[in-house]
Amino acid sequence: MKFNNLTLTASGKARAFIEAKQLKTLWFNTGTLCNLTCKNCYIESSPTNDRLSYLSFDEYLSFIDEAKEQNFNLTEIGFTGGEPFLNKDFPKMLNHAAQQNVDVLVLTNAMKPMLNKKSELLNIPKERLTFRVSIDHVDPKKHEAIRGQNSYEPMIEGLEWLRDNHFKMSLATRLMWDESEAQTRTNFKAFILKHDLPIDADSTKDLVTFTEMDVKQDTPEITTECWTILNKNPESIMCSSSRMIVKKKGNAKPSVIACTLLPYDEAFDLGSTLEQSMQKIYLNHPHCSKFCVLGGSSCS
Repeated sequence: MKFNNLTLTASGKARAFIEAKQLKTLWFNTGTLCNLTCKNCYIESSPTNDRLSYLSFDEYLSFIDEAKEQNFNLTEIGFTGGEPFLNKDFPKMLNHAAQQNVDVLVLTNAMKPMLNKKSELLNIPKERLTFRVSIDHVDPKKHEAIRGQNSYEPMIEGLEWLRDNHFKMSLATRLMWDESEAQTRTNFKAFILKHDLPIDADSTKDLVTFTEMDVKQDTPEITTECWTILNKNPESIMCSSSRMIVKKKGNAKPSVIACTLLPYDEAFDLGSTLEQSMQKIYLNHPHCSKFCVLGGSSCS
């Protein structure tokens, strides 16, 4: 069976692994609660899923302090959820992060929870802060087929508020509509022009396209030989320089997770400190193959 042995593939070959040598991006999952229930959400966020509890400001701060003590020299702090703006401590975390001389990335649906925090957001330093807004398709019907009824126009309102208040923004979408990436980018060019957004649809940073993830679909296991076959550097894989902090429901302390895509898999829980988390990571999950190695995707 595939992805069943930590160090060997089903064919008996040595499984590929990542040697964590540096930490550039530190993600914080603020909690899995969300105002939406999206189809195929990789983390199953919803108004009722609290498997990852709200992270507190003090818990966030303890990892920022440890990163400094360990001289990790972070270049980016990321926030994800759920919907981060549902966490009451999030504006305080964001304000602190925006003053750390690093890039700050917030993943949001830009809907009411964000707009409820307008006054706090207007007081946060903007220079290195980016809001990445999720849009599953520029067509309202397709977007709402994934995100639910009445989710399109509130997202547009949030985008336009960010634009009008001169926040940096980017967009994220999913390659799941039998459209080529080129066609997806063409569709978004028209959308960006229509809403006068400061975004370049040809930029992979401004418009991030994610490979659709489904653990039920067959995907190859990655062996140590694959790095040469694919001409791919292991250091380009997200977990070589990225970690995510989560607070699992019922746990006294937050955990450091190897991958933003695998918050519930105990095999990717690397302990309670950043120092402890800098260890070898075997690519023993379909997402490692489909999303990161073959899909070439990254959450940063």
